[in-house]
Amino acid sequence: MKPEEKSQPKVDSLSDLHRTFGLPKPLHPLISLIDSATTHAIASKLPSPHVLTFYKISYRAKLSGKLKYGQDYYDFDEGGLLFAAPGQILGSVDEHRTACDSSPYTLLIHPDFFLHYPLAKKIRQYGFFSYSTNEALHLSDTEKETIISIFKIMEEELKSRIDDFSQDVMISQLELLLNYANRFYKRQFITRKAVHHQLLQKLEDALEEYFNSDKSLSQGVPTVQYLAKKLMITPSYLSDMLRALTGQNAQQHIHNKLIEKAKEKISTTSLSISEIAYELGFEHPQSFSKLFKTKTSLSPLEFRKSFN
Repeated sequence: MKPEEKSQPKVDSLSDLHRTFGLPKPLHPLISLIDSATTHAIASKLPSPHVLTFYKISYRAKLSGKLKYGQDYYDFDEGGLLFAAPGQILGSVDEHRTACDSSPYTLLIHPDFFLHYPLAKKIRQYGFFSYSTNEALHLSDTEKETIISIFKIMEEELKSRIDDFSQDVMISQLELLLNYANRFYKRQFITRKAVHHQLLQKLEDALEEYFNSDKSLSQGVPTVQYLAKKLMITPSYLSDMLRALTGQNAQQHIHNKLIEKAKEKISTTSLSISEIAYELGFEHPQSFSKLFKTKTSLSPLEFRKSFN
């Protein structure tokens, strides 16, 4: 008999969360802005680990680490943002406690809050909701002031009388917050370019090792998840990092490496196209041929004939 899988405890609604921790009712049933004292109290009592069913954006007053830019180090210890999406398993109590300490603002938003707004679809496109804690957004003093000012507007709006315009105002402020976060993450990819080039080299090494071993035969084509785990970063962060450095996401990067290896085998060996496809991890040679033609405008056989 298989051991019974443990399901992670869920925090299903904002009202439940407030009630569980003896907090006043949320000012809005679908969105809540929690202060530092409350986040600390919640962090100490949340089950470990646990799953939230809403989006979470948390501002931390302190984030350790300095970023190298050129020959200099820029201190971004003043604060940063952490993001989580519904359904994600959040870490241990100790990790969560650390993430909530000195957090002036933690914003919790139920997905239903976006219904009938374009943001309901757009919010899924922000990759940073899938980043891990060590990939948090570090903020400079100026960036921190911008983010804090948006939180203050949201706080004021929630505390004032709820009317027909409240949700529109909150949605617009949330969009502004996410757009700034997107911009600041792009800046972070630039300021950490040296670190990311090192990661890119590790990625190349991991792909070389994969194709030069028998892993392709036993495990198939390398996946984004496999490479991200190898580099100890999240798949979303890997793709966003590669877009910033090369203009292509992780899946496109893998495909380019596959085609590079395929060209090498087609032009320097007498292996059949099917054998090459299997060696590269494809279960069906037709899938390999289709990808090859999409990338090169030639079939594998046409490419081979061009060398004869």
